[in-house]
Amino acid sequence: MKYFTPAAIAAAALTALAAPAFAQSSAWYSPSGLYGDLGYTNLDTTNSPDTDLSAITGRVGARFGRYLGVEGEVSGGVGDDDSRIIAGDSVRTHLDNQYAGYLVGYLPVTPQFEFLARVGYGGQQYDIKDRTLGVSEGYHFDSVNYGVGAQYNFTPKDGVRVDYTRFDAQKDDAPDQNVWSVAYVRKF
Repeated sequence: MKYFTPAAIAAAALTALAAPAFAQSSAWYSPSGLYGDLGYTNLDTTNSPDTDLSAITGRVGARFGRYLGVEGEVSGGVGDDDSRIIAGDSVRTHLDNQYAGYLVGYLPVTPQFEFLARVGYGGQQYDIKDRTLGVSEGYHFDSVNYGVGAQYNFTPKDGVRVDYTRFDAQKDDAPDQNVWSVAYVRKF
């Protein structure tokens, strides 16, 4: 019984000290769970011809604790970009679809605000039409994607997210892209 009492006191003290760590999760911050977002994306190519395309992007993701998660995204193009290339040919470019999967790291700053970084792999499908020649062709390429962003939660389940992602094309003749997006986020 002599040894039991100090052990019980030590266990109670450790439990009391650990309780705040487990209570970190608040109504504002859910350290794990599912989420989805919907927003606007701008895709800008870095090599010639320079195209500036818009898309609507949807994402679904899962968080595993405070710092790690996965997400998938799908985009559909809205609008076209017209550009002139060598000899004055007029080319129309349209994003048919874009998809990717990511591993996401989070850095919570406050219960409402956090930074994120992500890395993944994706693909894009374009419709390219040479208006001068009247020829249209589908074009697909894959990319390694990486980027950073920030998210602010204005209610326990609702937030807004802004991020930048670089698409590094895996084909020599495919364009790299700088991709900016802003989205409404909903936690489930």
